[in-house]
Amino acid sequence: MAEQRVRCHWASGDDAAMRDYHDTEWGVPLHDDARLFEFLVLEGAQAGLSWSTVLNKREAYRRAFHGFDIARVARMTDAALDKLLLDPGIIRNRMKVHSARNNARATLKVVEEFGSLGAYFWSFVDGKPIRNQWRGRGDVPARTPLSDKLSKDLQKRGFNFVGSTIVYAHMQATGMVNDHLTTCFRHREV
Repeated sequence: MAEQRVRCHWASGDDAAMRDYHDTEWGVPLHDDARLFEFLVLEGAQAGLSWSTVLNKREAYRRAFHGFDIARVARMTDAALDKLLLDPGIIRNRMKVHSARNNARATLKVVEEFGSLGAYFWSFVDGKPIRNQWRGRGDVPARTPLSDKLSKDLQKRGFNFVGSTIVYAHMQATGMVNDHLTTCFRHREV
């Protein structure tokens, strides 16, 4: 008989991809620039949609955006981005697709200033994850004063699709905050 693990509510259903993402990635501290950029693009693509939709399109996004090679995405032409709007594997929203290149260009400037995208993001939490102690799903905020601050700074630096709610989701996904519920088996692990 398989072990029954208690998970965060959003990963406790029948969606195997969501469970695997929750169990292996979500909330794990991430410092790799390409992966941080990937989550920035994916979280922006999610705006108005479910994470499950984006997660199921992740491999197509990786192909479309050159494995999230920041410099290559920054060099993508309008024609290349417009061609992606024909790809049913990704979310075909012109503003979201073009924002990937815009955010790649802004990322290169951040890397030039801070040494890495990771150094920039993690400077907002003094280099270590914020460990929250949420007991129920209603306790977890959609945004915080810190995500407001980071969102404003990203916007000032020319990023788009980085509203506070998107930024907080990015912080959760990349382990800047541990928002696994205290009842979830992953809370202690990450």
